[in-house]
Amino acid sequence: MASNAAGIRAVTEEEFPRWLEALRAGFLHSQEISDEEIRVRREAVVLERTLGAFEPDGRCTATFRTLPQRLTVPGGARVDSLAVTNVTVLPTHRRRGLLTRMMRRALAEGRERGDACSTLDAAQYPIYGRYGYGPAAWATEWTVDSARAGLDPRWSRPEEEGARIDLAGAEEFRALGAELHERVCALPDRQGMTDRTERWWRLRTGGIDWPGRDPARPFHALYRDAGGRVQGLLAYTADENWENNAPRVNARVRDLIAATAAAERALWHFLLSLDWVATVHSGPRAPDSLLPLLLPDPRAARTTSHTDFLWLRPLDVPALLAARTYPVPGSLVLELADPMGLSGGRFLLDASPDGAACTPTTRSADLSMGVGALGSLYLGDESASRLRELRLLEEERPGAAALADVLLRTARRPWAPDEF
Repeated sequence: MASNAAGIRAVTEEEFPRWLEALRAGFLHSQEISDEEIRVRREAVVLERTLGAFEPDGRCTATFRTLPQRLTVPGGARVDSLAVTNVTVLPTHRRRGLLTRMMRRALAEGRERGDACSTLDAAQYPIYGRYGYGPAAWATEWTVDSARAGLDPRWSRPEEEGARIDLAGAEEFRALGAELHERVCALPDRQGMTDRTERWWRLRTGGIDWPGRDPARPFHALYRDAGGRVQGLLAYTADENWENNAPRVNARVRDLIAATAAAERALWHFLLSLDWVATVHSGPRAPDSLLPLLLPDPRAARTTSHTDFLWLRPLDVPALLAARTYPVPGSLVLELADPMGLSGGRFLLDASPDGAACTPTTRSADLSMGVGALGSLYLGDESASRLRELRLLEEERPGAAALADVLLRTARRPWAPDEF
C-alpha cells in the first residue's frame, strides 16, 4: 500500500540524478548516466517546475516537467504557454493516478502564473484528451527521390536576382538563425511555432554536448536576399550510403525555416541538387508545405509520415481567444467543459479584423464543447463542422458551427517545427 501513497513534489538538487534515471527508464533508455550528462541536463531544469513521484524509500517512479514557452497564434501575436515535457510513469507504477496528480498540480500552477494555454508533444494519442488537450497542429514528412523530382541538378544559385546561399559555420548559423527565427515567428501565418532559447541553439549546433549524445554533425546553410539579409536557413545531415560503387547518399533535414517563399524554394532546390544525394528526407513539415508542389514532378515526394504533433489546452480562455486575429466580424457564445475544473464556463467572443474581446457571459450558448475541442480549433487547423459530425461539439444555435469555421480557420495550416 505504500506505493499508492507516493508523494508528488518538486525535485530537490539531491534527487535530480534519481529523477533523471527514472526519466530514462520511462523512455526505455539506459539508466547509466555520466556525471557530465547530469551536469549539462541540470542546467536546463528549473527544479521548482520539475515534479517527481517518490516512494517512502526515495525511489522516483514518475517524472514531469514544465518550461515557459511563447507560442505564435494566428495573426503573429505570441502568448505565454505552459509547455509540458519529460512525462513518464515507470511500468511498475502505472494506473495509480500519478500522472493525473502531477498534471493537476502543474496546470493549476500555470493558470495561477498567467499562462494562456498549455502545450505538449504527445507520444501516445489516447492519454492527454482526458486532461483537456486537443491536437492542434499536425506534421507531415516526405521522402524525395532527387533524380525524379525534375529540378535542374546543375542549379548553382537562387532565382531571385542578387540572392545567394552560403554554407555557414555553427556560430554564424546560431547567431543569424536566431534572429531569423524571431522574425518568422512574428509572421501572421506561422501559428504553432514556439520560441527557441539560446540553449536550444547551442544544443543543435554543437555548443552543448555530452558523450554519446548525437554523433551526427549537420551542415548549415543560409539564404541571403539581394540586400544581404538572411531570409532562410537549412541544417542537414548526410550519410555514407554507396551502392555498386556509386554514391546514393540520404540527406536529412534537421531544420529549414524561411521568411519568404523564394527562400524556401531556393533552399529545397539547393538540397535536391547536391552531388551524391539520391534521397532527401524532409523532416516534419506543415501538411500544406510548399515542398511537393514546387517540384516539377510532385510524385517524387512520397509521404512517409503524417501525424498529430502539437497539442494545446486552454488555461485562460478570454486571454487566449482575444490574442489571435479573425478575418471577419462575428460573435459566438461558447460553453466549455473542463475535465480538470480549471477553465470551463460560458464565454462571449466578439471578433473582428480590428481585434477581439472575450468575456464570461450568461447568454445562451451557440456551441458547447470540451476545452480540448477548443484547443484543436484554436490555431485554425480543425473544423467546427467536422467536430460536430464527430460528436465532439454540440451546435446549440443553427449555423454556429459554420460561423466558427469562418472565424477560426486559417488560410495556412499551423506548423510546430520543434519538439520539446
